[in-house]
Amino acid sequence: MTTDRAPLTRTELADLLTDAAQSVSGILTTEYPTAAGRSYLHPVLGPLSAGPRVVGELNDRLEGFVAAEPRPATPAGLFTLASYASALGWLVESFAELTVSVDQICTRVGIPTKPPGPVVAASGGAEQDVTFDFAFSALELAAIRTAAQAAGLTPGDYVEVLSQSLLAATRFTDACMEISSGLLEDAAYVLDGATDHVWLDNGSNGLPTLVRSLLARMEATE
Repeated sequence: MTTDRAPLTRTELADLLTDAAQSVSGILTTEYPTAAGRSYLHPVLGPLSAGPRVVGELNDRLEGFVAAEPRPATPAGLFTLASYASALGWLVESFAELTVSVDQICTRVGIPTKPPGPVVAASGGAEQDVTFDFAFSALELAAIRTAAQAAGLTPGDYVEVLSQSLLAATRFTDACMEISSGLLEDAAYVLDGATDHVWLDNGSNGLPTLVRSLLARMEATE
């Protein structure tokens, strides 16, 4: 037999959102040891290693919140639930996109995620004089050639996959920052009492920050 519990206070609801925001932002500061032969993956390995753990923790907290307060009835509780669920969904989607990007990089360089295929070997001679679309200094070019050799790639290929890795990390970082910021805004909204009228507002003004962001994106693509 389930015993009904008292609804969470505004402070407890805000703490739930604040803790989630800190967990999401913490993904971006996670470091992961990167072997020299995989240095081009360094920008994404930290988020890739921390993402599943944070997603699991947030999911557990959400389930605990729903279990502690089945079918939240107060405007503040419903607002918090919507904010938290939208943040978790956005994080899962963003992490899935990051994973796809990393898989593409691994395929590009020949890391055997499938049965081993041809290994991409570093070229010598003319490849040492490869030209780039970027203006690298002599010191930077030397570092690129050293890193490429350790990774078994040509300098040109190394710069290409490193650029893909940096782009994937940047996109994931932007998503996490938006999710974290939205959760903090919603936590402040819960605390200031505005959620008493959340379902009475016209339009989307009373919706959680990330829900409004998602709606805006949907409208922009129509």
